[in-house]
Amino acid sequence: MHILCTIAALHMFSWFAEATGCGIVGGKVSKPHSKPYMASLQVQGEHVCGGILIREDFVLTAGHCKVDQTMTVVLGAHDITKKEKSQQHIQVAEYHPHPKYRGKYQYDIMLLKLKPKATLNRYVKPMGLPKKAGKTPANIRCMVAGWGQTSKKSKMSPVLMETTEKIQFSFECKKIWQYHFESDLMTCTKPDKWGGVCQGDSGGPLIYNTKPVGITVFTYKNDCSDRRYPHVFMKIHPFLPWIKEVMEENVVV
Repeated sequence: MHILCTIAALHMFSWFAEATGCGIVGGKVSKPHSKPYMASLQVQGEHVCGGILIREDFVLTAGHCKVDQTMTVVLGAHDITKKEKSQQHIQVAEYHPHPKYRGKYQYDIMLLKLKPKATLNRYVKPMGLPKKAGKTPANIRCMVAGWGQTSKKSKMSPVLMETTEKIQFSFECKKIWQYHFESDLMTCTKPDKWGGVCQGDSGGPLIYNTKPVGITVFTYKNDCSDRRYPHVFMKIHPFLPWIKEVMEENVVV
């Protein structure tokens, strides 16, 4: 599925695009409700980004997913075109983009405060974050998932899709993306074959050993599946102190 955004205003550079509007290319349909932490961020009923439920009242996503319209977080979904009984539609009460995020590629991470908080059950469960900083080795396969485009010309996927991508060495990412890539804050991947994240998958997780290690942020604008251009993710572990601070200031009562 393609993770790139179909919203023109979210495109940051002429040669790459943020992954906010599409889905997973060359992947497979996820087992329904096997990923109860997955969130679909929607505007006027249309999917624009992915996200991860990390507490009953907080979703972690990409900073560029913020729009100047009312956003609804859909939890417990498999097919986002249907009114599944498992779904919970909750409005975003507060946006908490990282204080250093300036609408470009660095610090592209955001917390969404939900109101009311989600009701936790077999369909809706938070995903635990890494307890401490850790390095994800190169050439390790990680899982990605989302409701983005499944081909270059397709619409968003109605059902949740998933696939695996392989972590690349930082110098490989830097060589291709140059100053757009910051090794301390970002990691990058290549799909095993053709495909991977694309438009509509921004904000979704990069998962290694059952824990999210990254958040999808951008791919090559013209073709998400072009293996010459690694897919880029914000690392999560550098932001753990900030995430903890924001959430402690908004304790559930």
